[in-house]
Amino acid sequence: MEPERDTMNTTPVDALMTTYKRMDVTFVRGEGAWLWDSTGRRYLDALSGIAVCGLGHAHPQIAAALCEQAQLLWHTSNLYRIAHQEELGRRLALRSGLERVFFGNSGAEANEAAIKVARLYGRKRGLELPHVIVMEGSFHGRTMATLSATGNAKVQAGFEPLVQGFLRVTYGDLSAVEALFASRRDIVAVLVEPVQGEGGIVVPPAGYLRGLRELCTRHEALLMFDEIQSGMCRTGTWFAFQHEGIVPDVMTLAKSLGNGFPIGACLAAGAAAEVLQPGTHGSTFGGNPLATRVGVAVMDALEAAGQPARAAELGTRMLAGFRARFAGVDGVSVRGLGLMLGIELDRPCGDLVGQALAAGLLINVTADRVVRLLPPLVISDAEADEIMDTVSELVRRFVAA
Repeated sequence: MEPERDTMNTTPVDALMTTYKRMDVTFVRGEGAWLWDSTGRRYLDALSGIAVCGLGHAHPQIAAALCEQAQLLWHTSNLYRIAHQEELGRRLALRSGLERVFFGNSGAEANEAAIKVARLYGRKRGLELPHVIVMEGSFHGRTMATLSATGNAKVQAGFEPLVQGFLRVTYGDLSAVEALFASRRDIVAVLVEPVQGEGGIVVPPAGYLRGLRELCTRHEALLMFDEIQSGMCRTGTWFAFQHEGIVPDVMTLAKSLGNGFPIGACLAAGAAAEVLQPGTHGSTFGGNPLATRVGVAVMDALEAAGQPARAAELGTRMLAGFRARFAGVDGVSVRGLGLMLGIELDRPCGDLVGQALAAGLLINVTADRVVRLLPPLVISDAEADEIMDTVSELVRRFVAA
């Protein structure tokens, strides 16, 4: 008989699944827009954990709220009322103009809830297979339904057969959406990011979101905005759809709603708010006392920091600053909204991530050739200047090589 193995001593050094190509740096402490690694080196964070830590790292008021709640109550389940959940839902509804909220633990879960709302909304209208219009270049998550909705073949590769019921069109092309509505009677919703994040910080043409609102209203379809990356003041309004003065039927949030603590939310209004009933959806951990107490503290801190006006001011300043720094540089273009900033090169530029890390700056490259910047909303003018100076120098050197 084979002897028993001491699994504690034979576990591989790296016991994590290889789902990420991690950089060789370990952060151990953060404060505001700064991170320190295990060697004591300091880095300026221009990524915010991919738009998560909008209020920076180790925010004192949020940390205090978490610690206080952790000593009182973490979890009871949604079988009972949860005061902080009700408070956070009420405040999100007031800020957004929507009516009701379902809380989960992530953006993917929030989008799954939205897709289920659309499906059930369609089935109640007698449709055997309701369809949702989605966009090329979109990203909605990595669960089976959300990766099926995502407009990126790399995310979907190997996971076929995909969930059916999605119709894909070019992002920003209102006529393509109108044509689908004209040719089909099984469309129940349009799911769209007001600004595409993973797709390369793509800002749609002015009037696009308003046009989608008009089409969905006319055809009794749900307009569903994925604000997981763009929401919570990042674009200079509480939610990006507010730039066009409209309100969707469904909106999803996550990322900066918890400033790093896992929480997601699916908000709905009108008929969409009545679709989910007891037994149709749920979450064991979603909206527990600890998560929603943190969410309330995040909203308090955003209001105290003068957001979203400060994000709008900084975004305008940085957009103009980058455009001035890259004036006359061929093969480089700049775009963005608020503190969602993208610098597109005419070639793949993934190497810039490592070069920035070596220079003490955290950035990201998405869509192969777009430097994505999502700095904390609380950065100072001096920190914004440092980000612009460092990124501009790295990009100029890269395109000249």
